[in-house]
Amino acid sequence: MPAKRDFYDVLGVAKTASATEIKKAYRKLALQYHPDRNKSADAEQKFKEINEAYEVLADPQKKQAYDQFGHAAFSPGGGAQNYQQGPFTYSYSTDNGGSPFGGFSDPFEIFEQFFGGASPFSREARIPRYGLTLSLLEAAQGVEKNVMIEGKRRKIKIPAGVDDGSRIKFPDFYVTIDVQPDRVFQREGANVFVNQEIALATAILGGTVAVPTIGGTVKLKIRAGTQPGTMVRLAGRGIPRLHGFGKGDQYVRLRVKIPTRLSHSQKVAVRQALGE
Repeated sequence: MPAKRDFYDVLGVAKTASATEIKKAYRKLALQYHPDRNKSADAEQKFKEINEAYEVLADPQKKQAYDQFGHAAFSPGGGAQNYQQGPFTYSYSTDNGGSPFGGFSDPFEIFEQFFGGASPFSREARIPRYGLTLSLLEAAQGVEKNVMIEGKRRKIKIPAGVDDGSRIKFPDFYVTIDVQPDRVFQREGANVFVNQEIALATAILGGTVAVPTIGGTVKLKIRAGTQPGTMVRLAGRGIPRLHGFGKGDQYVRLRVKIPTRLSHSQKVAVRQALGE
């Protein structure tokens, strides 16, 4: 059995690192290797290792013991079982001495720490936690999903506006949302950003272009003389605010398509138009 790595090496911090630096390093690595986000073969093992290191280094008493005695200060114990059922992944964990996720009752609890929720070191009785993957549009617009919960088919409603890492409580289980990246929309909170290519002639002379939004395609008027990189705001065309009112906005970045090949007559026309 391979020897355990030094906890400071696992998190990539110095032994003199502050609590803030340790937490920052942990958050970055935990999100990188979370099994629902990283499908590499060793992601789950690295995730467990990262959580185990953080549980010790984030606790002043445990950190002091580790600095003095190393891994010998702690004895292994506990255990967990992971399951896959339908679109969900979920985990139960014993709490009689330490879990394979370094003190986290399940691999989704990392999101509770970052987005609000119970302490990762609590040992209270827990109900099942499930992970559900959604597309960005499903998360933005809300969706109903038919899922299997402990052998029973259930229909659950996901509210519009949930974000990556959102945790939803149902009567007898929790669901943590994993939102997949979208090739068209980039999300920042309740706002959405879209890159829109326009022809050079449209940028110079003006016109209209069809622009995708969360709610469907809209026509956007392009003013004559529009410069490359211009940002246009579409008020209220963003994502519903989950814990507020109204919607965010959509921002359209205009990218002017420059022709790569022009005929001689076209070059002459451009020079004349530019006064050269």
